[in-house]
Amino acid sequence: MTLQFLDFEKPIEELYQQLDQVKQVGEKSSVDVSSTISELQQKIQDTRKTIFNNLTSWQRVQLSRHPNRPYTMAYIERICNKFIEFHGDRNVKDDKAMIGGMGEIDGQPIMFVGQQKGVNTKMRQLRNFGMPNPEGYRKALRLMKLAEKFNIPIVTFIDTPGAYPGLEAEERGQAEAIARNLFEMVKLKVPVICIIIGEGASGGALGIGIGDKVFMLENSWYSVISPENCSTILWRTWDYKEQAAEQLKLTSDYMSKFGLVDGVIPEPLGGAHVDYETISHSIKKVILDSLKELEPLSADERINNRIEKFATMGFFNDGNEKS
Repeated sequence: MTLQFLDFEKPIEELYQQLDQVKQVGEKSSVDVSSTISELQQKIQDTRKTIFNNLTSWQRVQLSRHPNRPYTMAYIERICNKFIEFHGDRNVKDDKAMIGGMGEIDGQPIMFVGQQKGVNTKMRQLRNFGMPNPEGYRKALRLMKLAEKFNIPIVTFIDTPGAYPGLEAEERGQAEAIARNLFEMVKLKVPVICIIIGEGASGGALGIGIGDKVFMLENSWYSVISPENCSTILWRTWDYKEQAAEQLKLTSDYMSKFGLVDGVIPEPLGGAHVDYETISHSIKKVILDSLKELEPLSADERINNRIEKFATMGFFNDGNEKS
């Protein structure tokens, strides 16, 4: 995979360029450059550690959109022994931005549902940049109800800049489709585990985000609105997106602190795109550990806990506190 660097990773990119130059010198001459290579590799590691231990909210948003970041299918392919994708909402069409199907992890059948972005320009257009239409949410619900029928747990992967806002989507009932999913997911009798792997924007994320356990990857975000759109509303320009990202408190550390997610899954140093195998293994472990915790509970217990979990989220000021 070709290395791609974000703007704040410029010092790391420069070190990689130096490393490539040293390696070329070593290949073209008989000079021993092994010690120089080791020093540069250590310097790359130290620089990366310094940068990634001090990321701003906007930089984490950038990482969540990294072009090499693994998407839903990348995780499914690595954590499942078998996977069969299902298609269609049995009403309009098959929404390519929402995928789902039956998988197996170490003998455990699981219904997977998730938003899928494209890995290149052509696929991004096909996947509608990970923005589902109403039929995508209806397909997701169909698969979840199918899993419930056969007592199979559900895992959802959330990664969307939002539900598709086009006129045709609204005509086909975008808001109703998402609202229906919220209503039905609360009542599912099987364990439901939701993992935000990239962008978790607004109702587009919530449409498959109601679960017994909700996790976030370290460099993902979860918010009612994206920083750019928030900046546009407040300042009439995208120029304040960094300030907006900070004020929205949308990163995994804030979400965990506020009690809106049950846990944060650490990513490899540099982001999930640096090591697909390590982050996939971490996600697999979280899924299996969560199932061990949830499966002994009765369906009624899971439903009641789910309702309590989401009903008690957030905090407010009723204006009656004394100053």
